Amino acid sequence: MSDPIVRNGLSPRFWEKKPLKKMNEAEWEALCDGCGKCCLNKLEDDESGEVALTRVACRLLDDATCRCAHYETRHQFVPDCIVLKPSNIDSHLYWMPQTCAYRLLYEGKPLADWHPLISGTAETVHEAGVSMQGRTVSEFDVADDDWEDHIIDEPV
Repeated sequence: MSDPIVRNGLSPRFWEKKPLKKMNEAEWEALCDGCGKCCLNKLEDDESGEVALTRVACRLLDDATCRCAHYETRHQFVPDCIVLKPSNIDSHLYWMPQTCAYRLLYEGKPLADWHPLISGTAETVHEAGVSMQGRTVSEFDVADDDWEDHIIDEPV
């Protein structure tokens, strides 16, 4: 007997039953919690490989919703935007947020209670203080050589 279907045609708690590499596109996309942290510019130390998070957001990030304003066509505006997929997650893990569902599931950890798939609402990521809502500056407003002035600790 199959699981009952829930909103958007997704099976309940599919992320606990399916490995990342077996998820369909709808399941994969549903894992995004909408925190906006992956859309922040990061600085990587060439020698140590350490990655620092900045509050300097991609030009397409909507600071109010923490979502990409042009998700489907983002590569027309930001050609080097990374498309995270099951096939490339292991090579991008080092810069992904500590709270990211993709990272957590890859590491065999559970989703947080505030994750929209658990709570049932997209607002809980903001209410929990985990998102970047209202905390970013646009990359248009910061010179490239000033990004170090905007390094932050990840909200967790």
